[in-house]
Amino acid sequence: MTIRKTATVLALLMLGTAMPIYAQQTPAQQAASAARDAQLALDKGYAQLAVTEEVLPLRAPAYTMGESEGVAKNAAGHIFVYSRTGHSGEVFGGTAAVLQEWDENYKWVKEWMPDSYGASFAHAVRIDTDQNVWVVDEGSNMIMQYAPNGDIIKVLGRKAEAADWQERFIERKELIENRYPNGGQYTFNRPTDIAWSTNGDMYISDGYGNSRVIHMAKDGTWVKAVGTHGTGDGQFQIPHGIDVDKTTDTVYVADRNNNRIQVYDKDLNFKMYIKGIGAPWTVRVSPSYIYSGDGNTGKVYRIEKATGKVLGVAQTSLGFGQTGCLIHSLHVESDNVLYRGSCTRWDVSKITFK
Repeated sequence: MTIRKTATVLALLMLGTAMPIYAQQTPAQQAASAARDAQLALDKGYAQLAVTEEVLPLRAPAYTMGESEGVAKNAAGHIFVYSRTGHSGEVFGGTAAVLQEWDENYKWVKEWMPDSYGASFAHAVRIDTDQNVWVVDEGSNMIMQYAPNGDIIKVLGRKAEAADWQERFIERKELIENRYPNGGQYTFNRPTDIAWSTNGDMYISDGYGNSRVIHMAKDGTWVKAVGTHGTGDGQFQIPHGIDVDKTTDTVYVADRNNNRIQVYDKDLNFKMYIKGIGAPWTVRVSPSYIYSGDGNTGKVYRIEKATGKVLGVAQTSLGFGQTGCLIHSLHVESDNVLYRGSCTRWDVSKITFK
């Protein structure tokens, strides 16, 4: 057989075996494909909401923004971005967490918390009604509250250090820890977000390691935690975002890998699920609506508060040559204006509903 014929036969054999392998998906892959197809069918039936999307010119001296995980805006119109941009330091690898501020004209103001002990792997930044700046760091397992002038007010959680690892797994010879443990009080395991009720109580989504929602009093006192890892009632697969309605104190949790938003009252009593919104990477409440962003597709869903009905969907975040993690966080300015942070896009955009 000639070399050319041999190459042709090999190519045909590879083509012939590739299709059955693709067709013979695992049950998990089949379920994921079916879920994507079902969501696409739902999306076609929703009202298609028109938006404009403006990438903001956020520049800073000697700084290149990386993954723009967290975005927030204060009462003065200043933009805060918690970005996975590397600084020196080690927390299970090089750190990637820088918090920057720009004014209402997108002029750089300053870097917050430089060389912070708690800055490791950026996940979220939020601003409360008193204009305090809160940083949620997935890598250090810390949530830090800063006053408007930059003074540290409160630190929740604690960073694991090399000595902790040595003590647990070498000195005490423990087995590798449970991938999805039931967390203890006052500690987090890769937390993702924080929100507040009208009286200032804190609600925390926790997170990639733990699978729960935590309620803490305004002063940091532990109140309650709900949730374990799984797909059933009372369970989460990566609670990735959280928000509280400032009129009803209703708590909304983005149960990302279960493709649902879980709704609770202020005492963390379950109320209902919201489904049909893809994978909710983030959830935010405006005066009139709930907004959910699917990071996998870049779609933003507008949801009715009372019923959880999807009122429409808008396509955002495309045209950059990337897929996946298109939306990591949203900030709600009003019923019709959102700000979007992204992993893959390395920018922040202003989304305006027409």
